[in-house]
Amino acid sequence: MTIPSEATSSSRDPLIDAIDHLGRTPEEPADGDGQTCHDEERPAPRRRLNDTLYFALRNPKVIGAMAVILLMLALAFIGPLLSPHQVADRFADAIGAPPSAEHWFGTTTQGHDVFTHFVSGLRNTFYVGVLGAAISGLAGMLIGFIAGYRGGWLDEVLNAITNVVLVIPAFVVLILINAYFGVRTVMMQAIFIGLFSWPWVARAVRAQTLSLRNRDYIDLARITGQRNLTIIRREIAPNMYSYLFMTLVLLFGGAVLTAAGLDFIGLGPNTRGVTSLGLMMNQSMQGAALVRGLWWWFVFPGAGITAIVGSMYVMNVGLDEVFNPKLREM
Repeated sequence: MTIPSEATSSSRDPLIDAIDHLGRTPEEPADGDGQTCHDEERPAPRRRLNDTLYFALRNPKVIGAMAVILLMLALAFIGPLLSPHQVADRFADAIGAPPSAEHWFGTTTQGHDVFTHFVSGLRNTFYVGVLGAAISGLAGMLIGFIAGYRGGWLDEVLNAITNVVLVIPAFVVLILINAYFGVRTVMMQAIFIGLFSWPWVARAVRAQTLSLRNRDYIDLARITGQRNLTIIRREIAPNMYSYLFMTLVLLFGGAVLTAAGLDFIGLGPNTRGVTSLGLMMNQSMQGAALVRGLWWWFVFPGAGITAIVGSMYVMNVGLDEVFNPKLREM
């Protein structure tokens, strides 16, 4: 007795159909529709990226925060070209002078030009923020992806290490480390901040990975023989790109704020000719700028720190509205 073809096709294992679907070339049509599944699925990432850009360019929080960040970044790199003075220059005839045409942001009680120090401090602030966020972001994502995907004893070990670092008072440790080293540089500060800022990133990425590793498309990727790192890079990470991007934004703002705090208490870079916004605040406090009425000495660096950190957090709120369809403002 012959079995009808319809019964034969309907009794096929769905897993075999899925494997056949993965092995179909772009020229091979899907069953019964005359079109390939690849042609229908390929535009999806492009459409998702276009939608993200569309809503990001129409979100006032993202646009406003990005404008402030770009303005500060341009001032950090173009400012030294605009200023005719150097960081080490002192002006004996202009001690504690208010802002003027010659000294745009005024001078300090030592005769230093505040604008020159401000743009140099901005550049170092961005350097610490980028390097610190990169180190903590890479460490947290790597540990989170591996722990969440592999599971088992490796997950327990990595999770234990994460919990230990998480409960350590990072700011206190940074104070001890900075106080121990006789010579402190901007790079050392950024590295130390990055090494103690990754635990919450690892925990969050691990939780997201645990929810994704048992999906059907992950099982199909394993069946096709893809390596674990390839599956994480191609299948899991792209589904978290919005969250990972927002995480880097928060890490940048946190690194800048932590560096400013260390500089303000006198544990910032102490190499000659190197300054930062937090160090300018520290010097203004030691010089009693508030008592003497030298408002320009602490207002400009304080405004710079507030603008950078505040813009990052506002951008994070705006990106949440962009990436979350329920929060998008149409």
